[in-house]
Amino acid sequence: MTPENTHQRYESLLSKVTNRKIEVQQLVNMLHNETTWLTSPASTKYHLNVEGGLLLHSVGVAETLLRIKDTLAPDISDESCVIVGLFHDLGKVGMPGKPYYLPEMKDGKPTGKYSINTELVSMGQSLRSLYLASRYLTLSDEEAQAIAYHDGMYVPEGRSVTHREEPLLLLLHWADMWTAKVLE
Repeated sequence: MTPENTHQRYESLLSKVTNRKIEVQQLVNMLHNETTWLTSPASTKYHLNVEGGLLLHSVGVAETLLRIKDTLAPDISDESCVIVGLFHDLGKVGMPGKPYYLPEMKDGKPTGKYSINTELVSMGQSLRSLYLASRYLTLSDEEAQAIAYHDGMYVPEGRSVTHREEPLLLLLHWADMWTAKVLE
């Protein structure tokens, strides 16, 4: 995955949302104007811990999810895949006006490293993602499950839906893993 054309790819994905276009646009407007959505890293140490890494990762996951879906579950809508793919890690922006990732500084200049903002209300990243998305979007039960549990068995919360995962959750989990571990 390279950052070239990330914004074009992002806009192309957003154009696949038709039924909830207004809701998604309201969410996107908030993200662009009140959060670090366009500049946040995807993590502090695991993958794409660079400026803009979160958007690059989210675009990559949505694109991978659409490819997997076309083969394994063509009945799932592109719109659902775009929504959960783009917004599964939304919690990594923090809250409007309160970023999750803070650039570390040395002598008044950014070091290229990030730390987590300890002044945010403590909340799991997936739960924060679901909270932020659901403030703007009407989500199906399957979409909510996919966002809330996309980390699967890698986090304790994922065990609560073990063997009861909906297909969209499974597809999102593997698209996220494939993108982060193979493509990035």
